[in-house]
Parts: sequence; C-alpha cells; structure tokens
Amino acid sequence: MATITVGTENSTSIDLYYEDHGSGPAVVLISGWPFDSRSWEAQIHPLLAAGHRVIAYDRRGFGRSSRPADGYDFDTLAADLDTLLNELDLHEVTLVGLSLGTGEVARYIGVHGTQRLRACVFIESLAPSFTRSADNPKGVDRAGVEAVQQAFRHDRPAWLTATMNDFLNLDQLLGTRVSEDAVRNLWNAGADASPIATWACPRTWLEEFHNDVKRIDIPTLILHGTADRILSVEGQGRRLHAALPDARYVEIDGGPHLMCLTHAEQVNRELLAFLSR
Repeated sequence: MATITVGTENSTSIDLYYEDHGSGPAVVLISGWPFDSRSWEAQIHPLLAAGHRVIAYDRRGFGRSSRPADGYDFDTLAADLDTLLNELDLHEVTLVGLSLGTGEVARYIGVHGTQRLRACVFIESLAPSFTRSADNPKGVDRAGVEAVQQAFRHDRPAWLTATMNDFLNLDQLLGTRVSEDAVRNLWNAGADASPIATWACPRTWLEEFHNDVKRIDIPTLILHGTADRILSVEGQGRRLHAALPDARYVEIDGGPHLMCLTHAEQVNRELLAFLSR
C-alpha cells in the first residue's frame, strides 16, 4: 500500500493512498465526491494501454486515505495534490479532474501555477463557479448546501441510495449503460467514505474559481454530459468554455454526472485523443 504524508492531526499522520502504474507521460486522476480512485476503473486500463503512467489517489477522508476531521477546503486539497506531485517528482503531468476533482485542478493551478503540468482536463466541472446566480440559475446556494448536509446527518446511506439515480440517471440508463452491480460497487465506495468528510465537502460548492481559471495557460480539455443532473451543462461546462475559449470543449450526448462509467467509450476516446496531441 503506497501512501504519502500530507500533514498531521493530533497524534496521527494524514496519509494519502495512491496507486502508480505504467510508464510514459504522467496522468494524475482526481475523483469526484463522495467516491474515490476506484471510480476511474474504466479509464485506467485504456490509459495504460496507450502508454501513460497513471497515478490515481484518494483525497483525504475518502477511500484508503486517512480520515481527518478537517482540511476539506480547496486550498488544503490543492496543497495535498501539490505534495503528491512533489513527492513523486512529477513533471509534464496532465491533471484529470472529475466534478469535485475539477475544483482541485483549478485551485492547484491558481495557487501553484503550471510549472509541473503539461495539460489539464475538466470532466463535469465545478468551475468557474457552482454558486446560484443570474448566469447560473441551476447552481446552489448556502441553504441548498445545508439541506444536503442535514440529509447526511439524518441518514447518509439512504441519501446516497436516493442520489445514485441522479449521479447515473438510473431511470434511463440502468440495464443498458450501467448494471446493478456497478451501481452497488460505486455505492459501496461512497458509503465507505468518512462521514465527516462527506458532510464537509459540500461547503466547497460555494467557492469561486474565476481567478484560478485565469491562470490556466496550458492545453485544456473540457468534457461535459448533456444530461448531467448535478452540474448542468448550461451552468457549468458551457460557462467554463466561455472562460477558456481556446480549450477543446466536447459535450457527451446523454452523459450523466458519472459518464466516465456510463459513457466510458466516448469519454476515453476524447481523453486519449487529447493526450495524444
């Protein structure tokens, strides 16, 4: 089991679990919430077959990483990512973020720059902001975040079961693009996460990334599903593309929030094509 230490909490270290496979140009995969690196299974095999070194890690509080009581803000999460890149001495890296992971990509670049990076990928992006506004009427506000947090405290496993439908659009895709077994596997990963971390992360949904996005000066790919019920394509993907007009922007028709699973073939085709450039 490979880990790096990113801090301490009282008498214990805060360690991040990671897997480091293959050789070639490095790709670092940063998962969505409330899941962990296991959610990249459909991408890891094709990336390795295409000749990439693939590093997938679990953010603090999730998967096989330590479960501290704090540090669930993008400044800290981006600092954790920076420690990983430095400890592994990675250069010419492509960062690939999904959902909450896109916040880490944006904040990492905003704070630490792009000296170590070759490119970046935003899949179902939080950036440039998820806060409800005139430009983003399908975003969230503080009351919405608090309602989600209250649902966790009441019955987190039941909330996860109910929300899996909107993560994967199960009313439309179950049995065709995703199996009950795959849903159960993802549910297990979400249920296994730290309750404190699961509760704390939604507060990050209100953070802004406009200044971070301005610092992106490397090739960028933006992928967004047209049927994402969590982060709308109008409010998120298209607004990020407007902020980064030189980025390659692709909408995956019918793709839900977790389209890396349901539409893996399309996602992988676009990802590999971008990396090959």
